[in-house]
Amino acid sequence: MKPNPRRRIRGYGFSVTLALLLSLPLSASALCTLVCSCSTSTTSVTFGTYASLSGNARDGTGNVRVTCGGVLGLTVPYTVALGTGANSSQFSQRKMASGAQRLNYSLYTDTSRTLVWGDGTAGSNTVPGSVSIVLLGGTSQDTPVYGRIPAGQTTVAPGNYSDSVVVTVTYN
Repeated sequence: MKPNPRRRIRGYGFSVTLALLLSLPLSASALCTLVCSCSTSTTSVTFGTYASLSGNARDGTGNVRVTCGGVLGLTVPYTVALGTGANSSQFSQRKMASGAQRLNYSLYTDTSRTLVWGDGTAGSNTVPGSVSIVLLGGTSQDTPVYGRIPAGQTTVAPGNYSDSVVVTVTYN
């Protein structure tokens, strides 16, 4: 029985392609462009009820999740940046809105809430991270977002306050 030439060519093509991918001197992000995919999801920072006359700050937490799937063993480095929000032009004093009313708040990279999270400009910080792909279905890396509404905003009217902040993930 003669060997099937189509089967032999298909197997040869796969072997050559795999060998070329593994030998190319590409960065992880360039290689990932070829053989993996990543996505980002967020969980909102929730503060609960802020009592403006209590004299206490109100803290909340959220999350940025980066999920990548593709070649097992590949590590995908990335950086997470946050925008100023829809109601402010500053990272250090973002504003939530309820109609015309504004409530100051900040987002931080650390649990002690000292490093303001932004895009790396104006004294703000970004957060580096990486996902090492260890599962065929994809691997996730969570990055917590720490928020604080400062105490002493006694002139703020009661209401439901919100803001929208753009999250930018750059694959390095």
